[in-house]
Amino acid sequence: MSSTFFTAKTTSLSKSAAKQTIEPALQPWVEKYRPKTIDDISAQEHTVAVLRKTLTSTNLPHMLFYGPPGTGKTSTILALSRQLFGPDNFRNRVLELNASDERGINIVRDKIKNFARQTPRAQTVSSDGKVYPCPPYKIIILDEADSMTQDAQGALRRIMETYARITRFCLVCNYVTRIIEPLASRCSKFRFTPLDSDSAALRLSHISQEERIDVDKAVIDELISTSAGDLRRAITYLQSASRLSSSTTPPTKIEPVDIQEIAGVVPTAIIDDFARVLGIEVDNTMDVDNSPRMERGGFVPIKKYVKFLMREGYSATQIISQLHDLVTFHPTLNGRKKSKCALVFAEADKALCDGADEELWVMEVGLRVNKAVLS
Repeated sequence: MSSTFFTAKTTSLSKSAAKQTIEPALQPWVEKYRPKTIDDISAQEHTVAVLRKTLTSTNLPHMLFYGPPGTGKTSTILALSRQLFGPDNFRNRVLELNASDERGINIVRDKIKNFARQTPRAQTVSSDGKVYPCPPYKIIILDEADSMTQDAQGALRRIMETYARITRFCLVCNYVTRIIEPLASRCSKFRFTPLDSDSAALRLSHISQEERIDVDKAVIDELISTSAGDLRRAITYLQSASRLSSSTTPPTKIEPVDIQEIAGVVPTAIIDDFARVLGIEVDNTMDVDNSPRMERGGFVPIKKYVKFLMREGYSATQIISQLHDLVTFHPTLNGRKKSKCALVFAEADKALCDGADEELWVMEVGLRVNKAVLS
């Protein structure tokens, strides 16, 4: 058992060493610009204020971070750990397990338990000359803890109780309801909210300046809109757009339409045309190149347009999501018709999540929305 643990630990260290050898130009920006201290965390003022106090007292409880993806949960606990232990002690004091690691009951009983039971050594002065608090405990970070089985979570509860003196746990998840109550009740809960537009824009502008990219406010706004509060996704889109623009000679300017293309967003003109085919009145609708001639209502016109959408490679989930927004905020459709359409969108969303055929369900949505609008 112990040999397996040390083999896994050696492999983990070799992987982390390999990560450090990545050239800066090839490094993902989400890692390159990951906050180094908790003061660098965008938004989340309440959480940052509470954790800042723990740095002075070094009295850290078990913690549960929950909220949507890309809001800074993992970055926060990693930044806090670095400020507590410093670069020299970080590897010895922090164990991070994410969704790519096996985290069944055997891993909890073996790897996590073996790490939790080790007594930490005190070393406050780091090689960089700075003095770190280095409290007498270790931190185990379980990223995406809501994907752990209930048996594994049950086994973890006992370990948290037994080694609470020398080990602190931080559970990171998207859905707090998937964490069993005995675990959740032992942790201080911190809710991470989607980033507001101002905080996200500030961070994206900072990255653009550091990378010497010329982006307009319209591009920043489009990044924020398409990422829906997920800063990690917005940064990834920005890096992809930068690579795309620099691939030509001379480099082209990044435009909002480039962000839409990278994010897989269906152009507004195409969604408006589809809405017209379904019998929904939309202002300023224009014909799109290569789109079938618009005929309103009926099986054949809807089938033609759905075939066109599928040939263009648009995601069914994205089409239905944008059509949902158009119907929801439509100024002339009454509440009864919107309610009928909402039920159709809900059924389609569940079916697609279960792996249903995309083209058939876009057809289904189109025909039933058309029927609801004309009823």
